[in-house]
Amino acid sequence: MQATLSPSNNASMTPRDRQLLAHTPYAQANVPEQYLRHIVDYPRREQPGTILVDTDARYLYYVMPDGKAIRYGVAVGEEAMAFSGVARVGKMAAWPDWIPTPEIQERLGPYPSRVPGGAANPLGARALYLYAGNKDTLYRIHGTNQPEYIGQAISSGCIRMRNEDVIDLYDRVKMGSTVVVLPPGRTAQTGMGDGLRG
Repeated sequence: MQATLSPSNNASMTPRDRQLLAHTPYAQANVPEQYLRHIVDYPRREQPGTILVDTDARYLYYVMPDGKAIRYGVAVGEEAMAFSGVARVGKMAAWPDWIPTPEIQERLGPYPSRVPGGAANPLGARALYLYAGNKDTLYRIHGTNQPEYIGQAISSGCIRMRNEDVIDLYDRVKMGSTVVVLPPGRTAQTGMGDGLRG
């Protein structure tokens, strides 16, 4: 099994991305190498273009042809708040505004009703909105202004990625793409071999 570190490719970054990410109001985190972007062998049966999230391992896979995938490190929701199941990408946004739900307002304290998109926004550089049928699940795959939490179960249920990784993923994903989020206790790594651990 091979896990090849995939060099960051900034070609997909817009001038706005470069400007906002050059002056972030948060410290750049040293993310462990296993959670950096890798090209890996992927023997599972999902079709190319599918996103699979392994919540236990804290990895997101973007399935490619020929038995390969891009593996990104993620932060996932705490178990009681995490989404699992099959959804689709129902909306995509660059530097989205964040509208805290009443539950988040109650749990995390008072926030403005809308936080404008930008480097300090909790949704980061990109967001993929997960839908079940025509209904917004309120779960997202998005960037983060807290990269130090990549590899942990810390969020309010959404799947967080480093901003450079969510930009890379966003440029690959198509509207309507299938998203499979494995529940706790199920892992994509069964039978995938030790080489996938970085």
